[in-house]
Amino acid sequence: MDEKLDLMQGTLDLMVLQTLSVMGTQHGYGIARRIEQVSGDTVLLNQGTIYASLVRLQQRGLIDAEWGTSDNNRKAKFYTLTKSGRKQLGKDIAYWTRVTELMGSVLAMQADGGE
Repeated sequence: MDEKLDLMQGTLDLMVLQTLSVMGTQHGYGIARRIEQVSGDTVLLNQGTIYASLVRLQQRGLIDAEWGTSDNNRKAKFYTLTKSGRKQLGKDIAYWTRVTELMGSVLAMQADGGE
């Protein structure tokens, strides 16, 4: 797929929460690169986009942040999923599972021959 995807509202926050859940503590750049990698580069995240999501999630108490040193010896903020974040992630996964099942059913709809 060569086309880049425009993300629906709220999906990036879910991707960030899931990335932190799977990978543990990460800095913003690492989170963004992992999401891009998993998406097969159909999602490209600029610095402003990923950091806006991180600020939102931190303000909601879903992630914590702490300053540290990255692998390349630079000062970086590292993000960790909170207990509330883990709980919210579970709710979001359940919601998106329902949405994708619904969309799958609607998109697989066949004409029944009657009108």
